Formats: sequence, structure tokens, C-alpha cells
Amino acid sequence: MKILLTGAGGFVGSHILSHFLKNTRHEIVCICSWKHRGAPYRILDDANYQANKERVKIITHDLISPFTEDVKNEIGFPDIIINIASESHVDRSITDPVPFIKNNVDLMLTMLEFAREVSPKLFLQFSTDEVYGQAPIGYNHREWSPIIPSNPYSASKASQEALAISYWRTYKIPVIITNTMNVFGERQDKEKFIQLVIDKVQKGEKVTIHGYPDGKTAGSRFYIHARNVADAILHIINTVNPSMYPDVDRPDRFNVVGEKEVDNLTLANLIASYVGKPLKYKMVDFHSSRPGHDCRYALDGEKLAKIGWTPKVSFEESLKRTVDFSLTQAQARV
Repeated sequence: MKILLTGAGGFVGSHILSHFLKNTRHEIVCICSWKHRGAPYRILDDANYQANKERVKIITHDLISPFTEDVKNEIGFPDIIINIASESHVDRSITDPVPFIKNNVDLMLTMLEFAREVSPKLFLQFSTDEVYGQAPIGYNHREWSPIIPSNPYSASKASQEALAISYWRTYKIPVIITNTMNVFGERQDKEKFIQLVIDKVQKGEKVTIHGYPDGKTAGSRFYIHARNVADAILHIINTVNPSMYPDVDRPDRFNVVGEKEVDNLTLANLIASYVGKPLKYKMVDFHSSRPGHDCRYALDGEKLAKIGWTPKVSFEESLKRTVDFSLTQAQARV
């Protein structure tokens, strides 16, 4: 099959590309603007890409603009579209929300309009747990829980979902939505929490831990390695035939969940133990430090488990691998 993968130079997109090259024989067309957080080294330095580059075509295009006829001809007619591309950092969405939201909405329209033309067998929209908003302690959001985004980033992802659902119903685009929890792994941008902690611990700097107003309880997440995410997406593609209107009233949606919940202070201490240096930290009330911040995200992964998927690499092994990789890269830059 031919797969069109957007955001292939981004963190998650590059891991999906690598995993698919290793575990399938599909041809993969990659689109990236390189003007946001995409970086060529994420693709070029990957052994699976180097061993299979004849199956990869890389196209530079900013998805906020519709495809030109030349770009359409370069892409051809993909069987599957995996739409990963998006701005994804909460703090930047709060600092400058308008271009952030416009980017994510405009690229979604570009991809859905292209899907109308090429009629793929599947349009997989990669979304986030954050569209559901904060999860109360003891409760994990299930698929199709109420969508209550808390910040401009999550609102932009909820907007992408709404557009995908409307095109699914109106234009019969075979959409599947995945909602994924906090993803980490090798080659992640330093603005993300795990990479930020690795860097600050290594430098002996203080780490900010977002917590509840009591000043003692840290927020928590279900962290998941990017290769586990890629494996889950491949499993969905291989297992699920998209449900269509009017047989059902909504498209398929799957939560992609890490194996365990970890509070951010425990996570930071674990990272420090792998780095081999003590953790210096300060607990900050999330209300004052980040407007709209959700202290806890949690998804129920039972639906995906019922169709046969479980994470292939454990959280601790994934985290240690990520820390070791980051330290090796840091030493190589010295």
C-alpha cells in the first residue's frame, strides 16, 4: 500500500515512519514543512530509513496552504492517510494562541480536502487525550467522553476532530481518530517535560513540577513511548475497517494509553536516578504557573486492548532508553 504521512520530520511522525519501515513493506510519502518542529536528522539518522529509503518519498510543503497540482502529482493516490502534523506545545499555544490555532485548523482542512479528492481507504487522525480536559482522580476518560478542552492547544486538536467527523459524515471520508497520552522517546524536542528534566538534572538546575493547590501533590500522566504509539497505530490499520455513516452515528475512536500512571515528581526522580545525579525541584501551583493547566490526564485503554493491542516495551525500559540516548547525544555535542 501507499501511505501518506504528514509531520514525518516531527518527533512522533519520525517514530511512526521508522516503525512502519521496519514492520511493513508499504511505500510511504512523507510531508513536512520543516518550519515548525520538524527536523531532517530525525529521519536521516534512523537506521530503518537508511535501510529502506527506496520506499520513502519526502515532500516539503506547508500544510496551511492547499496542495498545488505539482504536489498532488508527487503524492499520487495514497491508500491510507496518517495525519500527525500539528503544533503541539501547550505553553506556546497560551503565549501566542492565534497563529497556533490557525495552523492546526488550516492544515486539517488541507488534508481533509485532499482526502475528498483521492478517496483513501483510511484517514487516521492523530489526536490527544487533552481534548477531554482534566480527569478527576480515580476516573479515566473513555472514548467519546465529553470534549472539554482546557487550553488553546487542546481546543485546536478538538477542532481538528470536529472537522474530521463532519467530513466523515458529509463526504464519507473513512476517518478513525486516535487519542494518545503523553508521548516520549528519543529525539524529542527539549521543550517537552521528560527532555526538559533530563537536561536540567544533567546541568544541576532546578526542575519545576506542576502540582495541585495544596503544594504537595504533583500532577500525573500515563506516559507512553513513541514506538509503542507507532505499534498501536499499525495495529489499528491492520485490524480495523472504518465504520461509516449511516451504519453508525460517529467514526471509530481509540484511546492509546501507557501501561501505568506516574506522577510528575516520581517521574522526575526516576529520570534523575537514570542520569545519576540528584533531583533539585520546586513544586508550583498549576493555577498560577500555567492558565488552563490540567493536573491529571487519564484515558481508558480497554477498547484497544480488546482488539489485541498491548504496549510492547515497558515504561521503565522505554524511559531508561530515552535517558541514555539523550545523554549520549549531549556528550556527542560537547
